[in-house]
Amino acid sequence: MNGNLHQRFINSQLNLTEHLAAARSILANERTFLAYQRTALTELAVAATFIHFFDHPALTVIGWILVPASVLTIAIGLHRFRRMHRLIHLLETHANQPSTPEQPPTTE
Repeated sequence: MNGNLHQRFINSQLNLTEHLAAARSILANERTFLAYQRTALTELAVAATFIHFFDHPALTVIGWILVPASVLTIAIGLHRFRRMHRLIHLLETHANQPSTPEQPPTTE
Protein backbone atom coordinates (compact mmCIF):
# COMPACT_ATOMS: atom_id res chain seq x y z
CA MET A 1 0.00 0.00 0.00
CA ASN A 2 2.69 2.50 0.99
CA GLY A 3 5.63 1.03 -0.90
CA ASN A 4 6.34 4.31 -2.68
CA LEU A 5 6.31 6.28 0.55
CA HIS A 6 8.63 3.78 2.22
CA GLN A 7 10.99 3.96 -0.77
CA ARG A 8 11.05 7.77 -0.71
CA PHE A 9 12.08 7.68 2.94
CA ILE A 10 14.79 5.12 2.24
CA ASN A 11 16.20 7.16 -0.66
CA SER A 12 15.97 10.54 1.08
CA GLN A 13 18.80 12.46 2.72
CA LEU A 14 17.58 11.95 6.28
CA ASN A 15 19.85 10.71 9.04
CA LEU A 16 19.29 7.33 10.73
CA THR A 17 17.17 8.72 13.58
CA GLU A 18 14.92 10.52 11.13
CA HIS A 19 14.62 7.40 8.96
CA LEU A 20 13.56 5.33 11.96
CA ALA A 21 11.09 7.98 13.13
CA ALA A 22 9.60 8.17 9.64
CA ALA A 23 9.27 4.39 9.45
CA ARG A 24 7.55 4.33 12.85
CA SER A 25 5.14 7.04 11.72
CA ILE A 26 4.26 5.19 8.53
CA LEU A 27 3.74 1.90 10.35
CA ALA A 28 1.69 3.54 13.11
CA ASN A 29 -0.54 5.14 10.49
CA GLU A 30 -1.06 1.76 8.81
CA ARG A 31 -1.80 0.05 12.15
CA THR A 32 -4.38 2.70 12.98
CA PHE A 33 -6.03 2.25 9.58
CA LEU A 34 -6.19 -1.52 10.09
CA ALA A 35 -7.68 -1.01 13.56
CA TYR A 36 -10.49 1.05 12.03
CA GLN A 37 -11.12 -1.67 9.45
CA ARG A 38 -11.10 -4.38 12.14
CA THR A 39 -13.58 -2.37 14.21
CA ALA A 40 -15.87 -1.88 11.22
CA LEU A 41 -15.77 -5.59 10.41
CA THR A 42 -16.65 -6.43 14.01
CA GLU A 43 -19.55 -3.98 13.96
CA LEU A 44 -20.81 -5.57 10.77
CA ALA A 45 -20.53 -9.08 12.23
CA VAL A 46 -22.44 -8.04 15.35
CA ALA A 47 -25.07 -6.35 13.18
CA ALA A 48 -25.54 -9.48 11.09
CA THR A 49 -25.79 -11.61 14.22
CA PHE A 50 -28.40 -9.35 15.81
CA ILE A 51 -30.46 -9.17 12.62
CA HIS A 52 -30.29 -12.83 11.71
CA PHE A 53 -30.30 -14.76 14.98
CA PHE A 54 -32.40 -12.71 17.40
CA ASP A 55 -36.14 -12.15 17.18
CA HIS A 56 -36.28 -9.35 19.72
CA PRO A 57 -37.23 -6.09 17.95
CA ALA A 58 -34.78 -3.98 19.94
CA LEU A 59 -31.83 -6.17 18.94
CA THR A 60 -32.94 -6.13 15.30
CA VAL A 61 -33.08 -2.31 15.38
CA ILE A 62 -29.63 -2.17 16.99
CA GLY A 63 -28.36 -4.50 14.27
CA TRP A 64 -29.68 -2.26 11.53
CA ILE A 65 -28.16 0.78 13.24
CA LEU A 66 -24.77 -0.94 13.34
CA VAL A 67 -24.71 -1.45 9.55
CA PRO A 68 -24.35 2.27 8.69
CA ALA A 69 -22.13 2.69 11.77
CA SER A 70 -19.70 0.18 10.27
CA VAL A 71 -19.70 2.02 6.94
CA LEU A 72 -19.09 5.28 8.80
CA THR A 73 -16.20 3.68 10.71
CA ILE A 74 -14.62 2.62 7.40
CA ALA A 75 -15.03 6.13 5.99
CA ILE A 76 -13.55 7.82 9.08
CA GLY A 77 -10.60 5.43 9.11
CA LEU A 78 -9.91 5.99 5.43
CA HIS A 79 -10.15 9.77 5.83
CA ARG A 80 -7.76 9.81 8.80
CA PHE A 81 -5.33 7.47 7.02
CA ARG A 82 -5.19 9.65 3.92
CA ARG A 83 -4.86 12.86 5.93
CA MET A 84 -1.95 11.45 7.96
CA HIS A 85 -0.38 9.99 4.81
CA ARG A 86 -0.36 13.49 3.26
CA LEU A 87 1.07 15.00 6.44
CA ILE A 88 3.88 12.44 6.57
CA HIS A 89 4.66 13.15 2.92
CA LEU A 90 4.69 16.92 3.53
CA LEU A 91 6.97 16.56 6.54
CA GLU A 92 9.30 14.28 4.57
CA THR A 93 9.45 16.83 1.75
CA HIS A 94 10.08 19.62 4.25
CA ALA A 95 12.85 17.60 5.98
CA ASN A 96 14.67 17.11 2.66
CA GLN A 97 14.67 20.82 1.82
CA PRO A 98 17.49 23.12 3.00
CA SER A 99 17.01 24.40 6.51
CA THR A 100 14.91 27.59 6.66
CA PRO A 101 13.31 29.42 9.60
CA GLU A 102 9.81 28.55 8.30
CA GLN A 103 7.29 26.55 10.25
CA PRO A 104 6.58 22.92 9.24
CA PRO A 105 3.70 22.54 6.78
CA THR A 106 0.18 21.81 7.97
CA THR A 107 -2.51 19.70 6.36
CA GLU A 108 -5.42 22.04 6.79
